[in-house]
Amino acid sequence: MEYVRFGQTGLKVSSLCLGTMGIGTSKWKGWVLDEEKSVPILKKALDVGINFFDMADWYSTGVNEQVVARTLLSLTDREKLVLATKAFYPMSDDPNDKGLSRKHLMASIDKSLKQMGTDYVDLYVIHAFDPETPIEETMSAMHDIVKSGKARYIGASTMYSWQFAKMNHVADKNGWTRFVNMQCQYSLLYREEEREMMPYCKDEGIAVTTFSPLARGYLAGGGSAPRIAHDLYLDWFGDEIDQEIAKRVNEIAAKRGKTASQIAQAWVIGSGNSTVPIVGTESPEHVTAAIEAAAIELTAEERAFLEEPYRPRDMINDYNPVRRPRALSKA
Repeated sequence: MEYVRFGQTGLKVSSLCLGTMGIGTSKWKGWVLDEEKSVPILKKALDVGINFFDMADWYSTGVNEQVVARTLLSLTDREKLVLATKAFYPMSDDPNDKGLSRKHLMASIDKSLKQMGTDYVDLYVIHAFDPETPIEETMSAMHDIVKSGKARYIGASTMYSWQFAKMNHVADKNGWTRFVNMQCQYSLLYREEEREMMPYCKDEGIAVTTFSPLARGYLAGGGSAPRIAHDLYLDWFGDEIDQEIAKRVNEIAAKRGKTASQIAQAWVIGSGNSTVPIVGTESPEHVTAAIEAAAIELTAEERAFLEEPYRPRDMINDYNPVRRPRALSKA
């Protein structure tokens, strides 16, 4: 396992991050693994040298943080881990138990730390942009969370580039802690962040973590995976162009003697746009497969073949499955 510098910080993280949305309780979503099946995955990740783990309070409504952190802390020292978690999405019917208000962020970080069994997180991420809360309120609260020692760094996810830039501008103007990380969706089926977000992060020295390299399982090469059977968000993908790209992924996989998942992951890893790709797994074997994918070097011709059918599509800026990003005309 190689370790990379996280943007312009002094933090060193494994070149792959284990995404743990699929770990927690199947009562939350049918494709999520319960604790018994999750522990071997986390152990395997540590064994291969992964030190970076991505969580969220919203995942399994808190059970994710409990299972992931409890397991990892039972296997290794806290200082050897880089733990990230997120806040934003509704955790209950309480009107203040969501969003990026000072009230919710302060309560959320304390609740997450209690569930994780640690007194700090290495990276605290806002899960989306909150149009109902002043940016100054959010950035002031995030600054205070860092200054209190409850988070070492802060990041953001799933928003428009102008929103992210504006939030960092407010932090700079007031002498507050700025974001060092942007976490965004990125795959052969969704490349919109290449237009503005990724160039902005490169210019600012902000680390980019990318999730869903398999387009929520669509590029996994088959229709039997649990996530495909249960994930409503797959409605985002599946038109004729997406089908053509998936077909090309399978073609290269067959020629290379690899799986479709590995080719889709290799494309993201080799893109140069992701500081640390986030990979999700359903078994310890998938961890090994992700490591192997990182070693695959696609040729320029293969990359061009995979990329050629793509066309602009609407931005994904939240997790609402009703808002399917429609494909725009290639013309």
